[in-house]
Amino acid sequence: MRKAWVRVNKLRKSFGSVEVLKGVDLEFHRGEIHAFIGANGAGKSTLLGCLSGAVEPSGGTIVIGDEELTALTPRLAIEKGIGIIYQHFQVVEGLTVADNIFLGSEIHRFGIVARREQEAQARKLLERLGVEIDARRLLDELSVGERQLVEIARALHIRPDLLILDEPTAALSDREIEALHKVVQQLAHRENIAIVYVTHLLDEIEAIADVVTVLRDGATVWTRPAAEVTPAIIAQGIAPSAKLGQQRAARVRSGESQMRLQDYRCDYTGPIDLDLHKGEIVGLYGLLGSGRTDLVETLAGARPCRGGVLTLRGQAVSIRNARRALEHGIALVASDRNEQSLFRSLPALDNLLMPHFDGLARRRSSHRPLFRRMAEALQLHPARPDLEGGRFSGGNAQKLVMGRWLLPELDIRVLLLDEPTQGVDIGARAEIYRLLEQFADGGGAVLVASSDPQELVELCDRVLVLGQGRQIELIEDGITPDRLVEAAHKSFSASLGPRSRLSATA
Repeated sequence: MRKAWVRVNKLRKSFGSVEVLKGVDLEFHRGEIHAFIGANGAGKSTLLGCLSGAVEPSGGTIVIGDEELTALTPRLAIEKGIGIIYQHFQVVEGLTVADNIFLGSEIHRFGIVARREQEAQARKLLERLGVEIDARRLLDELSVGERQLVEIARALHIRPDLLILDEPTAALSDREIEALHKVVQQLAHRENIAIVYVTHLLDEIEAIADVVTVLRDGATVWTRPAAEVTPAIIAQGIAPSAKLGQQRAARVRSGESQMRLQDYRCDYTGPIDLDLHKGEIVGLYGLLGSGRTDLVETLAGARPCRGGVLTLRGQAVSIRNARRALEHGIALVASDRNEQSLFRSLPALDNLLMPHFDGLARRRSSHRPLFRRMAEALQLHPARPDLEGGRFSGGNAQKLVMGRWLLPELDIRVLLLDEPTQGVDIGARAEIYRLLEQFADGGGAVLVASSDPQELVELCDRVLVLGQGRQIELIEDGITPDRLVEAAHKSFSASLGPRSRLSATA
């Protein structure tokens, strides 16, 4: 049997009375891409923190080579050859590529930073990755995918034997993902580095993984060769109750209109004609630049309407800002929860009840009981009103920002969502679908914009396909991923022309 380069033995970690890791055993081998997957809250981030030295374990050992350790510090982890690339970039705008690669470990000659030497070494690291990025360029000028590669070059600068990548493709385009996969495969299979690859995307596992581990509730469910697992097996391991890829039964519409758009126009998108009924979930699908975000943000009052008629429950209305939208019972869950929705430093109670404090200010005694009721309905984990929003896993943070609009006190009639399960694992995704279906079953209407065709198949009654800001097709029956993708690509080809796409948004 091959000897593992890094072994985790009976690793435990508790935060107060909450046990997050419950005796995890894992092995990581050189030359192998080890995909690490689990539901939000399963303990992935805590385990990565233990390996990188950011978190001190409560028990167990980490064996690196032949050396057994009870804990690591960030500096010791680097010295032992463990590098980590976090989901949220650690690079700094305003500095050059070379400056970022050597940040914190600059080369000095006679007390001065040797910039030319750093640039030369940075070029070699980038060439090693097979990418053409000028080491003298400012980071601000790079695409998201190029910044990710700079992160990898920075990690390689410490000469790691084990490299951890935490959700590295969350913000990348398809082309950038393909380029990253090639780099990761090269590092593992040609340079004999052990790769720990954390992802929630099942197709990534099929594309690059050699070994797969599923973590659930702080414990290892199983570790298997990637060739022996299927998406269904992985989904069952992550969330035994989750059903992958099934189209849900057709919903019975009441026939009563909740929101109607007639010749509706936004900055980039339109004209749109759509009738959204009570108890209905309608999807918005299209390629990058289709106008999905433009439409939902305009309906929520975040952008100005440029023409047409918006009718709510039979009455024509004008939505000039977000407050006006809320007064009419329209709320938006934006695509980037960390930048647009979540108050990371505020406790969960404040995050959940933020839109309600005006009405609840005189009844502070009702805050915690209301939080407990909603936390139970949302299946929030952990259900702690005092825990900062930034400390929740991705799926539970998304429940928080969604849940604030599901409180009955706010009387939301139309719920708009933009990429509601972005960065969310299968288990939490199924729970979010359940919440949306409950909202619709209660008489609400849902308009959900998503770049994931399978998500819309599983969730929606109808799907409106957009292309280059235009309404292409409203699909009501026989919704399949292939049909959605085909319609979107046809619309893209048909839409190419003199129209400017500088203001296009997803």
